[in-house]
Amino acid sequence: MARSRKIGYEGPPGVAGLVRYFDVDEGGPKLEPMLIIGVIIVIIVVEVASGTLLKI
Repeated sequence: MARSRKIGYEGPPGVAGLVRYFDVDEGGPKLEPMLIIGVIIVIIVVEVASGTLLKI
């Protein structure tokens, strides 16, 4: 019987990768994930607002 080889996949990190990234014990940054999410939400809101203002 032939052995199947695992093909490497380089893609975006999953939830486990993100948890490990923010885990201080694993050597991750000491930033709170909610801070990052808040910054992303602010960027999205500013982009939507500026796009709406440009259409007027």
